[in-house]
Amino acid sequence: MGKLQDRMQRDMELKNLSPRTIQTYLFCMREFVKHHGRTPEELGDEEIKQYLHYLIKEKKASQSKVNQSYSALKFFYEKSLGRAWNSTTIPRCKNSKKLPVILSLEEVKRILSSIENLKHRTLLTTIYSGGLRISEGVNLRIGDIDGSRMMIRVRQGKGAKDRYTLLGERTLQLLREYFKTYRPIHWLFPSEKGDWPLHVTSVQKAFKQALWKSGIKKEASVHTLRHSFATHLLESGTDLYYIQRLLGHTTPKTTSIYLHVRQRDMGKIKSPVDLLEEKTLSVKS
Repeated sequence: MGKLQDRMQRDMELKNLSPRTIQTYLFCMREFVKHHGRTPEELGDEEIKQYLHYLIKEKKASQSKVNQSYSALKFFYEKSLGRAWNSTTIPRCKNSKKLPVILSLEEVKRILSSIENLKHRTLLTTIYSGGLRISEGVNLRIGDIDGSRMMIRVRQGKGAKDRYTLLGERTLQLLREYFKTYRPIHWLFPSEKGDWPLHVTSVQKAFKQALWKSGIKKEASVHTLRHSFATHLLESGTDLYYIQRLLGHTTPKTTSIYLHVRQRDMGKIKSPVDLLEEKTLSVKS
């Protein structure tokens, strides 16, 4: 894309999008240009629709990938080229409403206790302790841990927002043990060279290995720890308003998904089959 890529990157930086979003959008645009083999200035609504349809029907791309491509294209043509974007003729892929996978308290314990590497175990425990996103966890700095207030400071989370979340007593103990062993200087969980935070891929691999070692068959990921954090708080009686603030959600609607997965109230409801008289279900010989 050359100069157009530089222009788009500048526009996204002016918009203060996160580095990860910028990287993703630029990759999506390069894929779009590669698919058509022409400069994006020459392409219009029909080419955009054809590409999105190709992602869905031929490439069988995930819904997340399709929506990322849609957002990247919309940003480029609207902001960088100054063209009008017609949402009617270029509709966004409808989001499917899937409930998140949730780990029980016992399952979380099994996963974390199966991790032998102290750095990985401490990081994943910290992520669960505060309901952090993986990017928020790896980008923690030493000063973000406030042991006196039992809080974790999250700098520039999703939406470029700072917030505070919970630091558990057991997490603080583990962090102290970790600090004595590794002696980090700036980043709390640095890479081997120490100049950059630990890469998210390393954390994902460590979690997958722990999931396998624990024998848990659920399709869980590092982000499942965040979902489990919110659900466990809700089941223990924490108000949804406070969970919203701890997670950094902009609206209560996003947080309300955990109302559909908690067991505290649902466990009290009996299936109608259990209300039937026993004799009704008996089999005649």
